[in-house]
Amino acid sequence: MSVTTARALHTLLRESDRETLRAILGDRVRFDEPLAPYTSWKIGGPADALAMVENEDELAQLLRFCLRRRMAWWIIGAGSNVLVGDGGVRGIVVRLAGDFAAVRVHADDGRVVVDAGGSADMALVTAKAASAGAEGIGSLAGIPGTIGGSLRMNAGTDREIGEFVREVWVQSPSRPGTHRASVQYLYRQSTLARDVVVSRVVLDFAGSSERNVRSEMQGRLVRRKRTQPIALPNAGSCFRNPPGDKAARLIEAAGAKGWREGGAEVSPLHANFINNLGSATAKDVATLLARVRRAVRDRWNVELKLEVHLVGVFIDAT
Repeated sequence: MSVTTARALHTLLRESDRETLRAILGDRVRFDEPLAPYTSWKIGGPADALAMVENEDELAQLLRFCLRRRMAWWIIGAGSNVLVGDGGVRGIVVRLAGDFAAVRVHADDGRVVVDAGGSADMALVTAKAASAGAEGIGSLAGIPGTIGGSLRMNAGTDREIGEFVREVWVQSPSRPGTHRASVQYLYRQSTLARDVVVSRVVLDFAGSSERNVRSEMQGRLVRRKRTQPIALPNAGSCFRNPPGDKAARLIEAAGAKGWREGGAEVSPLHANFINNLGSATAKDVATLLARVRRAVRDRWNVELKLEVHLVGVFIDAT
């Protein structure tokens, strides 16, 4: 192992840091915790610390600690849009739970308002909103992950989540108390600063018939199940659609459908998905992503942009 690799794998935590984290979170902080079980690809090496945070006060304490110690930290939601390196992540990986997973829905003058914590599961959000007759919620049906992650990348299909946002509440190391943020939404991105945590989101929908909304959403879910490889571990679409085209069409036309690298495979069902066939490493997936980008660039002179985020230390898993 090279000196550079050894340094990249060395923990950033002192023993005093571990004591401080235990004081804040008790047994909800785990050290040298493998991240594979927390990602939809089921891939990823260990975090120096995995911190399970259950309320805004705990998150504020943790963020103050990170600022004081200048400690690297990163938020993981449902792990549905991320590839974690086999060498893991240095510093603290934060996972929101408890209060942050709550979803409340109420009617407001003929409209449907959804008030959800930053780690609320999108499947729960869409199900509750549909039951209340939220018009347009079908465009968010079947999107994996949490509402905070969906907001950060402005997830959606024919309509995107940013269209429905009324309020966003965030916390950050420099301003750890919960406060409102003004956010703009673009294709597969938002203007949220990298160092903020989405603690709460309020969505606003026009009211409609519950039967019609649920019927539309069910139809979308059935189509998604038929056209996407949901039975295998993957991270959804790997590349953004370029202007005026579809990434999946370009990848398939470049002949990459079905390509394999180690335990990773470009899905034969949907070319913009890469499946973990059971033994894939982060290096396998990263290599396949690079091969696909190169094939599309060589064939079509189009540079595909990643929709998934690569995080941590990428090394040979062996």
